[in-house]
Amino acid sequence: MNYEVNGSTIEADEEGYLLEANYSDEVCAVIAQAEGITLTDDHRAVIDYLREQYREHGQTPNFRAMLKDLAELLPHHDSKTLYDLFPGGPAKQGVRFAGLPKPFGKGGY
Repeated sequence: MNYEVNGSTIEADEEGYLLEANYSDEVCAVIAQAEGITLTDDHRAVIDYLREQYREHGQTPNFRAMLKDLAELLPHHDSKTLYDLFPGGPAKQGVRFAGLPKPFGKGGY
């Protein structure tokens, strides 16, 4: 699976995760659109958080850590809100939308 962004092909695996991180807002919008989601400011806040975590730690957090961090940064984001934003799973679909490679963490995802 690949994405077409501004005339360029961005490579992704069969699940839609990019093979290499791409922090472009255009890439983010194309991936979300491919999954039928229109990005809002709340989506972007979570995406910015995931990108920051990836830059700082070389990986993204699991859902439990993500929920804890976002509760401090964005108090109106609880588990239900995150699943409303990312019905495919905040820690998985959010990472795809953020333009990051597939997360491999504890629990096998």
